[in-house]
Amino acid sequence: MLATETLSEPRTSVPVAIAHGDGIGPEIMEATLAVLQAAGAKIEPRPIEIGERVYRSGLSSGIGDEALETLSATRLLLKAPITTPQGGGYKSLNVTIRKMYGLYANVRPARAMAPFVPTLHPAMDMVIVRENEEDVYGGIEHRQTADVTQCLKLITRSGSERIVRYAFEYARAHGRKRVSCFTKDNIMKITDGLFHRVFTEIAREYPDIENEHLIVDIGAARLATQPERFDVVVLPNLYGDILSDIAAELCGSVGMAGSANIGDEIAMFEAIHGSAPDIAGQGIANPSGLLNAAVMLLGHVGQGTIAKRIQDAWLCTIEEGIHTRDIFGAQSSRCVGTADFASAVIERLGRAPQRLSSPEIGRCTLPEMHVDTQAATTPEKVRVGVDMFIDWNEGKPERLAERLLALDARPMKLAMITNRGTQVWPRASDSTRCVDHWRCRFQSDARVDGAAIARLMAAVEAVGLETIKCEGLYTFDGVPGFSLGQGQ
Repeated sequence: MLATETLSEPRTSVPVAIAHGDGIGPEIMEATLAVLQAAGAKIEPRPIEIGERVYRSGLSSGIGDEALETLSATRLLLKAPITTPQGGGYKSLNVTIRKMYGLYANVRPARAMAPFVPTLHPAMDMVIVRENEEDVYGGIEHRQTADVTQCLKLITRSGSERIVRYAFEYARAHGRKRVSCFTKDNIMKITDGLFHRVFTEIAREYPDIENEHLIVDIGAARLATQPERFDVVVLPNLYGDILSDIAAELCGSVGMAGSANIGDEIAMFEAIHGSAPDIAGQGIANPSGLLNAAVMLLGHVGQGTIAKRIQDAWLCTIEEGIHTRDIFGAQSSRCVGTADFASAVIERLGRAPQRLSSPEIGRCTLPEMHVDTQAATTPEKVRVGVDMFIDWNEGKPERLAERLLALDARPMKLAMITNRGTQVWPRASDSTRCVDHWRCRFQSDARVDGAAIARLMAAVEAVGLETIKCEGLYTFDGVPGFSLGQGQ
């Protein structure tokens, strides 16, 4: 179904969980709900309490059982920004909700409002589709030695297939012509390499849509200087988080952008900016980001006509120079606060913008899209060794190698030692700075069983070396599933 098709408007109100959030959240939510009510949006707000107050009550997730029950019942959440307390022990509420409810796609449009909102890129009109569940946002971190911390980056084939297919289906449904993919697979050849390979495979299924892949650093540089060349951009989680904020700011203000977090059964809509506690309570915050998120929500539930009415009124307000402080300038006619901006939008309901284009409002969940991945042939998985990570700070790598070579590691042999990913034995450089974190690779030409690895771990500990962790080395259909060291 194309985004421009007319959707039958629901006759009854749709229940929506409403989170007023922290900082400026309550102010911009009140303004947004006022516009929705005036426009005749058929929603039934069901307030829930999440965020800082819940954190402070002792719930590290920032959301309690009652709020979870409401969200599970409504399957829709309109959320103002929240404040996550600084310090250890607190989880990101956004990440918790995204992962708990499988909100795998984060959709963030970025469209310039030139000349009414200053920007160097008046032709910019793109959508960033960000993978929303994986990557380093799994939050799996450890302090492993006195000097070294670790964060695991997890990329799955199924998750990559899901988000890449969504990006192509979104492009097709919304009349977009090209999908661009950014990764860093020249360095992270296994994790980002998988995302890139999946993109290439799925792109072949969409011959009607152009596709391209860019290394994320040059991709980011071109997005910053030539954003008009991009249409839909699909990225792994971390890159998508960073570049979607950059794209919003390139349009004129990060305070203008809304986003949708889409799953198969539940969806969350929010502004992309933070809670801005420094201006909370002053009535000067721009509600546009949350209002645009609410417009996306209305389109998502089939209220496209009402969503378009709100969008048109908002565009008229922007055109007439009625601006909040964050975008006020020479192009503006009147500086207003949060509530007065909402009132200005309400006054213009029923009017159409004269110069800014007003795209049709489509669904973010695409009914025809089959995102379930096809069952792939299970490859033959063979363990051929182990990377043992050792906490040691007693000299040069040759001394560590000497101690490890004296151990009975059969059927494996010590193949290399690295420090912070740089090989330091054999063939080391005296200039390499070493810390107390050593990856010691024991490898075999044949299959290695768990008993052999257990014996090796015991032998390492017996000579006074501390094993931080072990990572099995596996081949899949004969192809190494691990990064290779220098000389391997």
